[in-house]
Formats: sequence, C-alpha cells, structure tokens
Amino acid sequence: MKSSTWIALAVGVALLLALPALTTPALLNASIQMLIAALFACAFNVLCGQGGMLSFGHAAYFGVGTFATVHAMNAFNGAGLLPTPLMPLAGAVVGLLVGIFAGWFATKRTGAYFAMITLALAELLYALAPHLKDVFGGEAGISTMRMPAWGFTFGSSIEVYYLTLAWVLLSLALLYLFTLTPVGRLTLGLRENTQRLRFLGYEVHRLNVTVFAISAMFAGVAGGLQALNTESANYVLLEGHISAAVVLNSYIGGVSVFLGPALGASLMTFFGYAVSDLTRAWLLYQGILFVLVMMFMPTGLTGFFGLLASTRRAHGFARLLPLLLLGAIAATLLTAATVFTVELLQRFFSQDYRSLVALQPDAGWTAIALFGRDWLPTAVATWAVPLVLCGVGAALVVATRRMWAALLERAEAQRADASAMAGAQGGVL
Repeated sequence: MKSSTWIALAVGVALLLALPALTTPALLNASIQMLIAALFACAFNVLCGQGGMLSFGHAAYFGVGTFATVHAMNAFNGAGLLPTPLMPLAGAVVGLLVGIFAGWFATKRTGAYFAMITLALAELLYALAPHLKDVFGGEAGISTMRMPAWGFTFGSSIEVYYLTLAWVLLSLALLYLFTLTPVGRLTLGLRENTQRLRFLGYEVHRLNVTVFAISAMFAGVAGGLQALNTESANYVLLEGHISAAVVLNSYIGGVSVFLGPALGASLMTFFGYAVSDLTRAWLLYQGILFVLVMMFMPTGLTGFFGLLASTRRAHGFARLLPLLLLGAIAATLLTAATVFTVELLQRFFSQDYRSLVALQPDAGWTAIALFGRDWLPTAVATWAVPLVLCGVGAALVVATRRMWAALLERAEAQRADASAMAGAQGGVL
C-alpha cells in the first residue's frame, strides 16, 4: 500500500482510540454496533467481493456465532468457558464449523443457484430455531452477563468498546493478510475465471469451501462481539433482513476495495441510528439510497471517492471544485424534495391522521404539521414545494453532467495535442 494509505489508516485508528473521550455514551453504543457491522461486512466481502460468491444467508453464521458465545459465557454456572476478552473465539469456532458444513453443500453450485442454496440453508435454520429451545432459547432468547477478567469489569460501555475495537482491528488485519496469501490470491481467480483454475489443476470445490468457511468464521467473530455487547441472543438474528443488510452495506461501500464494505456498514448503521428516531420511513430512505448508489455509483462510495481523487490529480482541484459544489447543491435540493414528499405522504396515510379526519368530517382535510409549518394536503402550494425543489435540482444535475463532460473533453483534447506535439518533435529529430 502507498504511504498515504498507511497514514490515513493510522489517523483512522487514532480517532477510533480517542472516540470514547470525544462522544456521548449513546453515540459510543452506536459506535460499537458500527464496528461489529463493519467486521461482518468485511467477512461477507471475502466471499462475495473477492470470491465472487453472493450469499443471501450470511446471517446464519453471524447468529450461530452469537449463540455460541452466549452459551460459552453461561458455561460452568456463569463462570464462562473462556475469559471474557476471549469469548469471541467461541463464535469463531462454531462459525467455522457451520461454514464448512454449509459451504460444502452451497459451493456444489455457482451463480444464482449458489445464492439460493445459501438462502435456503439460512431460512431452514431460522425455521428450526424456535423449536430448538435448549439451543436458541425460544421466543425469549437467552440472556447472559459479562464476567470480570484480566483486571477489567467490562461493566461500562467504554471497556466493551475497546474490547470490540481490539477484536475488529485484529480480525481486519487477519482478513487483509489472508488476501496476500496464495489462497487469497486464488480467491480472486474464483471470481474471475473458475474454469481456468480447474484447468490448471486446482481443486476448485475445496477452495470454495475454504473461502466460505473463513468468511463464516469471521462472521461468527462479529456475532460473538454482538453477544458481548448486548449480553443476550435471540433467533431474530437469523432473520433474512440481517443477511439483506450486510449485502446492501457491502455494495454501498464498494466490494472492490478491502475496506469498502466496512465504510458502507459503518455509515448505514449510523444512518439507521440517527434517522430511525426522526421518521418511521427510515427503511424506505435506506432502500432509496441503495438504488441510487447502484444506478449512479455502481462501484460504491469507495469507487466514487477514487474517481474524485483521480480526477483531482488529472485536472487539479481548482477545476474540480465548481463541479463538486454544483453537484452538492443539486443533491441537497433533490434530497429535500424527496424527504418532503415521503414525510408528507407518510403522515397523510397514517392511521392517526385518518382517525383525526374521521372525528371531524365537516372540517374537511386537516393541515399536516411538518418542518415547523402546517401544510394543507389539498393546497397547490403544498405540492408545488417538492416539485420546484425537484425541478431545480434536476436542472443542476444536467448542468453538472455537462460540466463533467466538458472537463473530460478538454482533458482528451489536451492529451491529443500533447501526443501530436510529441510526434512532431520526433519527426523533426
């Protein structure tokens, strides 16, 4: 890696170490969830982004890691099978074993068939979990308690945060080192050309199972950290929305970059924490964001940032700045129009509003309170606001795209002129 990358990583780690002194207890708890989500996404990306195997059931390995850690914490009448800092090892071992078993079946097929098998295995485990009460605790789940160890009580969020941070950094380092090994390099071959690997004499199925098991093992570590954080486990951790969330987070961050899924998972976890208390439609906003990223930034946020960095190096920051400002204004206006429309419709179709209108049938439509003002649903001005915002934002998007095209055209002309001048000088010599 470049020296600038190492500097950025060092700065990022320093900020993570100083975070408990810079934030509130509530945000610290959210930061723990962000770290766990980042590790889970990077574990998933070993299978999907590097191995080219899209799994729709990775919540199974996260969930069994959580339950394994909870049972390890409750072992020996609560004394614990391992010291508290080592408890995620239980999640890693069980995740690895389940990953080997599930991976042996799933990797018998490729493509969409592989994805459907992973989904079926996860749904099978989710369906069985309520009936295996000794293992999964039934509807109530299983509770536990962190025990003191190594001079720490683990009774405060700060200690849990640093324990989680240590495990996440160690796991990410091991995952990165795995990508540098011969097996890690062959994982890229699975994504690019499986038939060529088979032609070269490699045992492709065994390699697939190995990659699947490693991914499941680190997903189990993330599940173990979840158990340490919440001191409980419930079979809802095996639900399909957990698997869907890790897929969305990884692709939003960018599966082509090692830490791309970690970025996407952290941002989307924080987004859910910050927005879920403000609106009931926060899941809709997550879906809209994912669709927009896939349509306009298919390489994810890290790919977009990489494009901006290469453009800055090629054309200079002075030429890029107006483009960024115009794009930011356009995005702000379109976001405002979307939020206004969604929130107004959500309140209009809510049961509370319908009940209020039914209580006053002679008063007509009641005004809806939104953003500190009352908006009448039948008024033209109410719907003119998002239309105007959307129209202006769309016009700015068109202007931004034209500026971008002009910038690329100018760069192409400069390269053509430089090539012609070099050719002319060569002819003279």
